[in-house]
Amino acid sequence: MPQPEPQQPQPQAFALDPGLQRWCAELRAFAAWRLRPLAEAGEPGRVNRPLLAALGAPGEDGGPGLLARVFPDAGPVSALTLCLLRESLAHECTEAETALALQGLGAYPVVQAGTPEQRRRWLPEVTAGRAVAAFALTEPEAGSDAAALRLAAEPDGPGRWRLTGEKKWISNAPEADFATVFARTGPAADSPAAGSAAAGSAAAESAAGSRGTGARGVTAFLVPADRPGLTGEPLHMLSPHPIGTLRFDGVPVTTADVLGEVGGGFRTAMATLNLFRPSVGAFAVGMAQAALDAALAHAERREAFGGPLKDLQSVAHTLAETATRVEAARLLVYAAAAAYDAGAPDVARRSAMAKLLATETAQAAVDAAVQVHGARALEAGHLLEHLYREVRAPRIYEGATEVQRSIIARELYRR
Repeated sequence: MPQPEPQQPQPQAFALDPGLQRWCAELRAFAAWRLRPLAEAGEPGRVNRPLLAALGAPGEDGGPGLLARVFPDAGPVSALTLCLLRESLAHECTEAETALALQGLGAYPVVQAGTPEQRRRWLPEVTAGRAVAAFALTEPEAGSDAAALRLAAEPDGPGRWRLTGEKKWISNAPEADFATVFARTGPAADSPAAGSAAAGSAAAESAAGSRGTGARGVTAFLVPADRPGLTGEPLHMLSPHPIGTLRFDGVPVTTADVLGEVGGGFRTAMATLNLFRPSVGAFAVGMAQAALDAALAHAERREAFGGPLKDLQSVAHTLAETATRVEAARLLVYAAAAAYDAGAPDVARRSAMAKLLATETAQAAVDAAVQVHGARALEAGHLLEHLYREVRAPRIYEGATEVQRSIIARELYRR
């Protein structure tokens, strides 16, 4: 299992240090020879438990597995480490990257707000790849408008509630072993401003709290999959990773299931999303680089019009533009991660910029690579056919592109 350099990862001004570069190369190699075969043997749209087990398995040298890098004993993972993990895995095996990221997204509320008992019960299982986690925030009528959620936590006696409603487009549902579920224990959002402000950042959270009660009325619950009244079904989506619906028919929860404080669930959600948002950009950069590499290799060997494609100015300029945009996105992602790790006051703006540029760049890079390849790139099983399906979703989840632009604009005026 690849091991990072012992020092805390810190980027230089414009590049990673040699130790981190070696670590990323080892991660890519490990993903190619060990993780990709497991991913290819899995069923699209289903949780791949053998792949999760490999992500959680200790290294051959006895060192921690890759999931242990996401959940280190010393405390929360650094944003830069998370970005390097996701970018490196995405370059070689998007399924492995997504499986690792979804474990982090679903379980990080437990890291950040869970009780000692909740952490003892679930985190070792998640880290080992034995328990599958889900982050259940989105609803049919509450996507980017996260503060508008309607899943009701109805009082059922002192310290007891029953969850009633539906969550939709939830990664790892309905196969997850537990879910971090966000439900309404207080009044619903009372103004459009509460919802729109809710979609992005810590700064947006404070705006939502000051302009509406929607964000303040949300509580996070840790809900095991075997709770009575909890059902679900898979959704068949363009993206190949598992996504489904969760339905709550009077699902019982108590204060022992609360993550953080009653009414503080929105803050718990934002704390997790603020950490993971730059790494969504890193996932996108990994896919963009894989597409660019494929296009470069194809343009060098494909003969057309009396010579290799790379000698055609239109193709050469497309590749040059794509490479420049990918590098710019990578640097912006690293800068956002470093800002998060340093506790910088402008993390909301930097993270939104990084996700915006990286996901839009990845879409353009994959599209350009498909164009260079021609029809062969659209054949089922081709790398670019796979990336074409994978690359679309990150422009929507964890704050759509339009939401990121709104966050950036608001933060510019806040400054």
